[in-house]
Order: sequence, then structure tokens, then C-alpha cells
Amino acid sequence: MPLATLTSPAIGVGTWAWGNQFLWGYAPEQDQELEACFQRAVERGLHFFDTADSYGTGRWNGRSECLLGQFVAALAPRRRLELCVATKLAPFPWRLGRRGFERALQSSRVRLQDNLDRVQLHWSTARYAPWQEGPLLQGLADQVLDGAVAELGVSNIGPKRLRRIQGDLAARGVPLRSLQVQLSLLAPEPILPGGLVEVCRELGVEMIAYSPLALGLLTRMPGTEPSLPSGPRRWLFRRLWSDLQPLLEAMAEIAARRAASPAAVALNWCRAHGAMPIAGLRTVAQADAAGDALAWGLEEGERERLDQLALALPSGARMPANPFQST
Repeated sequence: MPLATLTSPAIGVGTWAWGNQFLWGYAPEQDQELEACFQRAVERGLHFFDTADSYGTGRWNGRSECLLGQFVAALAPRRRLELCVATKLAPFPWRLGRRGFERALQSSRVRLQDNLDRVQLHWSTARYAPWQEGPLLQGLADQVLDGAVAELGVSNIGPKRLRRIQGDLAARGVPLRSLQVQLSLLAPEPILPGGLVEVCRELGVEMIAYSPLALGLLTRMPGTEPSLPSGPRRWLFRRLWSDLQPLLEAMAEIAARRAASPAAVALNWCRAHGAMPIAGLRTVAQADAAGDALAWGLEEGERERLDQLALALPSGARMPANPFQST
């Protein structure tokens, strides 16, 4: 029986590429297609949209929030009510103390045209300034209690720190709504025993899987080396491609049985582990493919086979770990 049911996690949309010229080759000429992609995603039942105040490179800094705010504002009111719009605030070194995020949150609100439902800490400061994180989170909790924003989430937090943060917030009556973490068939560490999948389930914290398609690697068919993307992703494709063939072959077999794409298999693997994947979408075709993935789920045997292949990959064939991920 498929693992996906009516209560399975949704599929969300990540907007990292909207404004990112360095990695994704953004240009303003793409805005019309991005808006069409957004509209199709909403029509197909993709109702969670994730952005960040640090998204956008160079002169396009903040572009992702601006575009998302513009697109949401153009929706009919009934459509807007279906959405959850979330942004992440970066704990830059100059953002200090309990009020360290106040100006950043206000700036995000302006760019999003007041379309903001959830604010998230973008990454943990545990590795370089552990004293910075607590006051910033308490300040975000103040914003929730004051009604300035409805929900609070975190990102790139490990199991030990997650327990502490969730407990501290619960003591103030503020639920920790979600944890966003890198999770994919090329970054499977959260599914290990005692890992974040188990801890989130225990604490009642929604898990959000970012980079579920591993920067596009998990959208490819097995075989000879594919056409390589431009920019930094080219190096990653070259380094990982040969080791991925058994995994990609298994994904292709599952996709063929469903008349689906490998990308849909990758997204549904995250859902089978109780996580909502946020796929980076830029085209109408990609929005349709993500919408199609909502219609089915992996069978238990399929998920177990993919688990085994993912966990058997050598460390050099996995996605680079986020350097700010805490324990």
C-alpha cells in the first residue's frame, strides 16, 4: 500500500533561485515565467512558499521576497488564505540581542507586502557564536506573542539543540512550528536512528526538507554523463555522477511504474519519511511535475530500497553538509 495518504506531508515551493544569479543564473527577464510558475503551483495545490531575507545575489539581494510578495498580493483573497508564506532571517554577526531581528523582520514585511505567516531562524550560530542564538529566538517569540507574526520555525538545527529550543519556547507558550533541514536521497542523515526525523515526530515539529532534488542531480536519468549545468553546480555533477548510477536506476524504475519523473520519486521519498519537501521551482512545467507528485506515494518496499541505496553511498557521493548545521 502506498505510504502517501491524505495526511501525508504536502509539497512546498522554495524560492532560493528567484534572484540568485551566481548559482541559478537569474535575470529579470525570467520574472514573467516565475509568476506563471507561482500561479500554476498554487493551482496545483502547492501552498507553502519559503523564502529568506538573504536570498538574491549582488544587486538582486532581497529579490526573492520582493517577487513572492508581488505574486501573492496579486492573488484573489480566497486564494491567499490557502497559502502559508514563510521567510528566514539570517543571524548575521551585527544582529545581536533580543531586538536584533526587529529591523530585519520589518524589512521582510515590506518586501513581502505584509504577506508573511511564519518567520524562521535561517541557521544555527552554535558553531561560532552560541550566545547569539538564544536572544534572537526569544525576540522572534516576542513577535509571535505580540501578534506580529503567526508562527515560528527554525532551520539547520540538530537534534540536541532542537530539543532545547523547543522546550524553551514551549515554556513561553510559543509552539515551534517547523524545522527546515537539508534532506534528500543524497543527504539522508536525518533518517538515521535518533536523527531529526525521529526527534521532530516526537516533539510534534513539522520537518521541512530543503534541497530535496540535490540541486538538480536527482532529476536526471541514469546513464552517460548528462549535459552539465553552468556555474558551481557543474563541479558537483562531475564529482558525484558516477557513484549515483545504482540509485538513479532504482529511481527510474519506480518512476516508470508510475509514469512519473525521477524528481517526483525524490520528492515522495521525503514525504514517505514525514517531511514536506520544498522544491525549487522556476517554470510552469516544474510546477506541474511537483503537483503530479502529490497524487501518489511510495510503497514501503520502494522506500526501503531507496533508503538502503542512499545510506550505502560513500560520503564523497553525498551533498556537502551545511557548515552552520548544529548538533
